[in-house]
Amino acid sequence: MSVERGLQTYNKVSTKQLTTTGVLIALNLVLNQLTISFGTMLEIGLAFLPIAVLAYMYGPMNAGIAASVADVFGFILRPNGFFFPGFTLNACIMGIIYGIILHKKKITLLRVALATLLVTIIVNLILTPIWLNIMYGSALFAVPRVVKAVLLYPVEVGLLYTLLANFKKLELRRKNG
Repeated sequence: MSVERGLQTYNKVSTKQLTTTGVLIALNLVLNQLTISFGTMLEIGLAFLPIAVLAYMYGPMNAGIAASVADVFGFILRPNGFFFPGFTLNACIMGIIYGIILHKKKITLLRVALATLLVTIIVNLILTPIWLNIMYGSALFAVPRVVKAVLLYPVEVGLLYTLLANFKKLELRRKNG
């Protein structure tokens, strides 16, 4: 639903959407606390899942903004090194990618694999090594990230596909009573 005023159109955000977004940001923060760290450069975690669900439910803008907010709060709750805005940009881009590919579309393994592949390549393999190189002045971060990406890609695809497919079933059950 949108409201037009002059030349601008404002989208109304429902209480349900705002509440769901807040709950999924909180879940992201909890999962962010459970991340396994291998030093300051390499982490493994599931905090991407709530952002991907947000992207599926409410689209790229909501997911990008929510992921950015979650990243800032996540740094406050669990600082790892110093704050660097490039990682907040990464979070935003991740939410946007998931939103563009998943929002209002049928959940298929291929679609989830594509979204995860784009996030892996753009965010994890291109942008993150750039930010780490800027922060620490070394290009040695790329090799462990490639190994991590190759190993975690099928796991992330499987987890996200299972989560979204079951979420869709739950959504349909709730609508059908």
